[in-house]
Amino acid sequence: MAKFKKAPKRFEDINVIPFIDIMLVLLVMVLTTATFIKQGVIPVDLPEAKKASKEDQNKKEVTIYVNAKGEMFFDKDKVDLKILKDKLSGISKDQTVVLRSDKESRFQDFVSVMDILKDLKHEQLYIVTKE
Repeated sequence: MAKFKKAPKRFEDINVIPFIDIMLVLLVMVLTTATFIKQGVIPVDLPEAKKASKEDQNKKEVTIYVNAKGEMFFDKDKVDLKILKDKLSGISKDQTVVLRSDKESRFQDFVSVMDILKDLKHEQLYIVTKE
C-alpha cells in the first residue's frame, strides 16, 4: 500500500473576526480615555441646561472648580476665597473666567465665587453645564 502525501492546503480566505474584535476593544479604550481627558482636571458632576452653547475656546481662559465637598480650585491649585480673590485680581478683566461647579455643591459656594467676580468687575464669565 503506497502512502501519499497530502498536498498543502491553499490559503484562500481570511478569518477577519479576531481582527474586528481587537479593533473594537481598541476603539472602546480610546473612547473611554477621551471622555476622561475632555472633562477636565478636577472631577465635577456638572448640572444640566437646556440652552447650553459651545463657545470658541481658543482664547486663554482661567478655570475655577467647585467640587461637591465645597473645595475650590483655581486652575489646578486648591484655594480658599481669600486666595481666589487675590489670584483673580491679578488677571486681566478681559480674560475669560470659566466656572465649573458641581451640581451637588452648596449654592453658597457658587454665590461666593460670583460675588468675588462681581467685586473685581469681571464680565467674561462662562458657567459650564452639560447639554
